[in-house]
Amino acid sequence: MTDPTYLSLGLPPTASPLAVVRAAVRALHPKTRAVCGLRTARKRFYRQMLSAHAARQAADDTPIG
Repeated sequence: MTDPTYLSLGLPPTASPLAVVRAAVRALHPKTRAVCGLRTARKRFYRQMLSAHAARQAADDTPIG
């Protein structure tokens, strides 16, 4: 199952990991990006988005039939 937050980024399965991180950064509120104390949470969020993207790419690579 794909993360709904990842789906809201609106990225194609062919997007690069850098594009995923850029879209995830834009998805965060500017004040959330500015708070130093939330750095660990931001990194966790980025990793989750990259993981969901990798899972979606793997699902699209499997042949059907």
